[in-house]
Amino acid sequence: MSMKALSLQDDERFALMKFRRQVVDILKPEHDDYYLLRWLRARNWNPEAAEKMLRDSMKFRERWNTDEIAKWPTPQILRDYSPHGVAGFDKEGSPIIIIPFAGFDIWGLLHSVSRADIIRMTMQALESYMQLAYEQSKKTNNPNSRQFVVIFDMDNFNLKQYIWRPASEVVISLIKMYEANYPEILKCCYIINTPKVFAFAYNMVKKFLGEYTIDKIRIYKPDRNKWLPAILERCDADQIPAYFGGTQTDADGNPKCEQKICWGGKVPKELYTSKEDSFNNNLTFTETEIRKGSKLKLTFDCEDAGCFLKWEFRTFDHDIKFGVKCVNKKTEESVIEVPLKRVSSHQVDESGFITCQPGCTYHVLFDNSYSYFKTKKIRYSVLMTAPLSDVEQTMAPIAITEETSPEDGSAED
Repeated sequence: MSMKALSLQDDERFALMKFRRQVVDILKPEHDDYYLLRWLRARNWNPEAAEKMLRDSMKFRERWNTDEIAKWPTPQILRDYSPHGVAGFDKEGSPIIIIPFAGFDIWGLLHSVSRADIIRMTMQALESYMQLAYEQSKKTNNPNSRQFVVIFDMDNFNLKQYIWRPASEVVISLIKMYEANYPEILKCCYIINTPKVFAFAYNMVKKFLGEYTIDKIRIYKPDRNKWLPAILERCDADQIPAYFGGTQTDADGNPKCEQKICWGGKVPKELYTSKEDSFNNNLTFTETEIRKGSKLKLTFDCEDAGCFLKWEFRTFDHDIKFGVKCVNKKTEESVIEVPLKRVSSHQVDESGFITCQPGCTYHVLFDNSYSYFKTKKIRYSVLMTAPLSDVEQTMAPIAITEETSPEDGSAED
């Protein structure tokens, strides 16, 4: 995609050329001008800010092995109960993504899979939609086809689930992940059938959205006479399910187009993973107490490329601060892999993993220094794996060093 074809102003063309020079060392053949413009627009045409955003995103993709995310074996429960799908394409060829949000049973999913699985599933969906949109842009010879049209149906939206702290944390994590790593892929977002309580929820998440995202969001109350004409202005009726006022149906006449769109739904309780079962993964767990004002520090050395650091833990009755830091053994450069923050591991099991770099030491910290009064009981498994093809393989533990040290801190209990 040439700069001329993109009709840029002189200052925008200059910013693009400067940005390309600054990041040439990390670009891939498919990273054309249109790709670079996404990052520039997200940072108001500031090449330095766009460079930082892109480099941070590249590190994020490496940690999560995003280039291979399509190969990740999505848990069946997420396939069956994660509401989303592509209904068709807008008048410029962009994918139209339908999300019946009431079918997203965040409470049930977090009692059945880890929050890391939900994040991976979301990344997997975004990557597949981006690939579809890229193929569309080649068919239409129109770069605008690389963006999505999204329709969020908020009918029967239940705010109660999202007042639960682990649920709100997952939603905020997903928004932050999207904003930091998928800029300018949204063409327009129609949020339809919003109940009165939606305004409260939207105001909570709005502060995590960039202006370039907020400007593309259109919110409608449950009035089809208002939102349907707006959608049909951009999309032909045969590309919209009949359930939403279009003409598209499944072969059997189903107006919801359930052959294309997963509507999710309430996760049956028999699919919930109990506290005991969730730790029955052939892993070795350690149970201990972290005294008030103290920390538990675990240290791992990575020698081989392709290793992962994986953790799974829960606390009893109270939360804990958790974080991971990487230190290069040669340069002594320190990088925060997982920012230290309080996690609600007493409400839902906490698990995750990062890709490790050889020649580095990883410090895993469970921090109770902020608590003056409460000793925290914790059960954990933190392991450095051998190189993996996927994170489901059996983990091999290595020697670790544990260290508990009192430290003054401000009381938050």
